[in-house]
Parts: sequence; structure tokens; C-alpha cells
Amino acid sequence: MNRVCGRDDVQGDVGATFAKEQLKVKSAYVLHDKTLYGQGVAEFFRDKSKKLGIEVLGFEGTEEKANFDPIITPMKAKNPELMYFGGIYNQAAVFLKQAREKGVAKALFLGPDGMDSSEMVKIAGQAAVGMYYTTVVGPPTIYPEAKGFIADYKKKFGKDPEPFAAQAYDSTHIGLRAIEAAAKAAGDKKPTRAAVSAQVRKTKNFKGITGSITFDEKGDPVKAKYFIIQVLYADPGKWGDNKVIKTLEIAAPPLKKM
Repeated sequence: MNRVCGRDDVQGDVGATFAKEQLKVKSAYVLHDKTLYGQGVAEFFRDKSKKLGIEVLGFEGTEEKANFDPIITPMKAKNPELMYFGGIYNQAAVFLKQAREKGVAKALFLGPDGMDSSEMVKIAGQAAVGMYYTTVVGPPTIYPEAKGFIADYKKKFGKDPEPFAAQAYDSTHIGLRAIEAAAKAAGDKKPTRAAVSAQVRKTKNFKGITGSITFDEKGDPVKAKYFIIQVLYADPGKWGDNKVIKTLEIAAPPLKKM
């Protein structure tokens, strides 16, 4: 396994650090969707928050999609300064909209890159304006080398590139290069999966449209970018114009020895 973007454990830490240092919150209520992704990133956020001195007033998982009143009512009573939702936009947007409707007006809202979709504001509307999310990918417009890709994407699909589109492009490019290299090493014959995988892992200083990519021994990029974004508009068509609050470049955590 190799990836061209950052990791959820680091993303959880980035969110907690932002909550403490920039948002200055002293308390948080943490929710997740009980999936490996949502619960995992929520746990990383919770653990880092505690280390930073943020009081975690609640940690709760839910598969609810429609009625969040049983969660919102006790949460509101605890009056958290921040609500954190580890999960995907289709669930988080409904929760956020209902929280605002039920009087949770002052608590800030933060989530991971599962929030990164224009569907977030289609569902939550004005309730989503002002929220923050962390992500391992920035909008394609933030990458100087992606201008041609953006123009080609618009021409092909008639819309701006979706989140992760530029990273998918770089992943595909790396994969094709690896197939080519493995086939050449095999005497221009069909390479094995293992040979292609080994060539991918050897990637060094690949100049992609999202930056230079080098994989470490785990298949992580040696350094990865993390972004903190604030939603500014209730118009889904302006999702790509949301404000990039902060861009970080962080080295991958080392391999844990067993």
C-alpha cells in the first residue's frame, strides 16, 4: 500500500492543535460515525485534545442519519465550545443543521476531510457557513502545477475538479510509470503485481501536479501537506472558494517496530 496524501492520525492531531491554538477552545464534544475512518480520526482528535488541555465533555458514536435529538439535547446541556464530528458530510450535515435549529448557536464546528464536499452545504445550508474542516488535500487551485489539469478537467466534465481529483491523477501517473518500469525490467513482458508494487515504492522526487512525492518504507509520502479550511458560502457552487486558513507540511510518523 502506498498513498500520495497524509494520514488520519496526523490529521486528527492537526485538528486538535488548531482548535487549541487558533480557535482557543477549552472544551469539545466529540462525535463519530462508528466507521474505521470516522471513529479513528475522532479518537486521534480526542487524544491529542486531552494532551493539549482541551476538556473532552463527551465522546460518542452514532449510526443515526435523521434524528439527532437524543445526542443534541444532552450535548447542549454540557455547553461545549466546539463540536467535532468524525465521519462523512451526509451524516454530519444533518447533525449540524439540527444542532443549530435546536439552539446550539455558539459552539464552533470542526471535522476531518469527510466534510470536504459541496453536498455539505446543499444539506446543511446556512448552518454550515463558518464551520472548519481539516483535510489531507487542498483545493486543486492551491497547487501551481495543476492549472493545466484544472482546465482539462473542466473541459472534460463541465465542472471544477472534485476534492482528491488531483491526487487521483498523481496516483494514476505513478502507477502507470511503475507498470512501465516493471515491464521493462521483465524484458517487455507482462510484469507481476509484486514487481509493479516494488516499483511504486521506489518512487523518489516524482514531480506531480500536487508537488514532489517520495515514499518512505511504509509507503507514506516522506512529507505530506495538511490544510485547514473554513466554509464561507452556503452556495454549493462556491465550495472551491472556501478559505484556506492554514497549510502545513508534516513528516510522516516513523514505522512502529513490533
